[in-house]
Amino acid sequence: MELKGKRIIVTGSARGMGEATLLNYVRAGAHVIGMDVSDDDGCAVVEEANKAGPGKAEYMHVDIAEKDSVESTFAEAVKLMGGLDVLAHPAAIQRSSDAGDVSVEDWDLMFAVNVRGTMLTNQVAARYMKESGGGSIINFGSISGQRPEPSAAAYSAAKGAVHSWTRTAAGTWGKDNIRVNAILPAMATPMYREAMALADEAALEASYWMNRRTIALGEEYGDPDKDLGPVMVFFASDASGFITGQLIPVDGGQTSVR
Repeated sequence: MELKGKRIIVTGSARGMGEATLLNYVRAGAHVIGMDVSDDDGCAVVEEANKAGPGKAEYMHVDIAEKDSVESTFAEAVKLMGGLDVLAHPAAIQRSSDAGDVSVEDWDLMFAVNVRGTMLTNQVAARYMKESGGGSIINFGSISGQRPEPSAAAYSAAKGAVHSWTRTAAGTWGKDNIRVNAILPAMATPMYREAMALADEAALEASYWMNRRTIALGEEYGDPDKDLGPVMVFFASDASGFITGQLIPVDGGQTSVR
């Protein structure tokens, strides 16, 4: 599953699952362009990746919800790398919301970043991959798009849309040798740890029964670098060349996709 010679864009690369993905890709020998809106953190991750090698990485700023930003930044990245083989797209935002009172502003923001951002990055990436003879797009869904989410109505709806988009994009671009899959992770990211540190006792108990208690492999969220990174390498590699249109839980058995 080595990635030597692969040309890869990773969105949301400044921290968490995007950071782990970029680091694993560089360790596997790829040329990676990390993209985010958090420029200082994004540059620090790239610096760390380049120290380890054997691949290499650069950083570029992008706003995935804005078409012009995606078009221009992806064009610059593809020119620098000489083509595009893989898009890993962890970039997303999360907000709490109730179905009864979620605001139009929160709903639109969630869909602008998580759904429109997925559409735009996928469309542009697919165009360049077609020129390269094919490739792999790895979106990020969530168990939130598979089950009732009373505390995250807009996020749940947006991730459900990402799941549907992934299947449709896979069916559309298969003829161009472009495969499209979605990872559904349950990872102990910095954002997750920060949220748990701020949660009160009632919220922690609710989170335990809804989330950690449902994880078969030890009732703990996974480590992004150790548990997610190798899966991301597999889906970027030629070893996953006959898999497309799938929702892939990487969550210790938390959910079942069917």
